[in-house]
Order: sequence, then structure tokens, then C-alpha cells
Amino acid sequence: MTLPAAAWRDRVEFERRLVHASGTLYPVPYLLGWISWTETAALLVASVVVVAILEFLRIVVGLDHAVYRALTREYEAEAVGGYALYQVSTAAVALVATTPVATPTLAVPTMWMLSVGDPISGALGENGPREPKRPLVWAVMFAVCLAVTLPFTVPAFGPTVGVAVAVAGAVPATVADGIPPIVYGVVLDDNLTIPPAALAGMAVAAAVLG
Repeated sequence: MTLPAAAWRDRVEFERRLVHASGTLYPVPYLLGWISWTETAALLVASVVVVAILEFLRIVVGLDHAVYRALTREYEAEAVGGYALYQVSTAAVALVATTPVATPTLAVPTMWMLSVGDPISGALGENGPREPKRPLVWAVMFAVCLAVTLPFTVPAFGPTVGVAVAVAGAVPATVADGIPPIVYGVVLDDNLTIPPAALAGMAVAAAVLG
């Protein structure tokens, strides 16, 4: 039986959010001590190569598959899909965390800000790719970002500095989620901007306060 258009869109959005949330598992093998952070970063870079091939097949070759329809929105039909940008941003922060600039303690929560916070904010209200989100969504996103970050920063930096570092990451992540930045007329997807913005904020705060 064919679903009505509205029901079909709701199902697709639910599936997208499930895929989004599955990214929460990326750093888990590292947190459990199964692999090193360098290996985690290498796996994420490999995932970028995979999605680059998938996007080439979709956009350039024209391959149409149900998986693509579940992963991409209408406005992504001829542009790089949000799921691919998701992989790029998580791989980027993972790589930065292999350098003296940042650590896995900072990188892991930035991934969860995207994998947990973004689906929750999306579920609270629909907005177009160029539209800002409602104040309530901003507040919830900020709270989620703090919640996933404090368990890492407080043990690492202590209560006062740890909270400050967490806020320094949650604020730019919330802004990146709430206001789509436009560069030369191109909207930057929050899948691409949330982790790097959060990591930059926390790295600066940790360097100044830590």
C-alpha cells in the first residue's frame, strides 16, 4: 500500500534521524578501549572515501536507489547530501584531535552534538534550508550539547573550567544548528558546520582557561 505524501515524508524524516543518531556509535570503540583514536580517525576518513564514491554515483552517474531517497532531501537532489557532509565533518574533527590542537576529549562530544542534538532539534520543528529555527529549538539544542559535553570536560578540566569549555562548544554548535550560514549564496549545511564550530570553540577555551 502506498503511503500518503505526508506520511511518506514523516517516515523518511524518521529514517534520516535514525541514520543521523547512529553516528553516536562512531567513537564508542575508542571509548571502550578497543581501538586507538588514530585508528578511529582513519576509519572515519575511510568512510569519507566511501560516501564520496556513493555521491559520485548519485550525482554524476545518476544512480537512483531507495537508500539515496532515504538519505537525501529534495533540495539535495543535485547537491552533496547531508549524510556525506556529516561524514566529512566528523572525520575532520577526528583528524584535528590527532594533533596538539585538540584531543579526543573535545572531539567526541562534538560528534554527539551532531548525532544527538541535530536530530532532536529537527524533530522539534521543520524549517527550510535558509530559515532560522525557533527559540525553543535553540534552547533545547544548547541543553543537549551541554549534556553530552560536560561528562567529558568536567573530569578533564575541573568543574569551573570544564563548564566554561562545554559552553564554549555548545554555543557555536547551537548557532550553527539554528542559523544556516550562507557563503557566496551557498547555504552551509549544519551537518558540515556543527562539529568544527564546536571543536574550535572548545579548543580555544581550553587553551585560554586550561
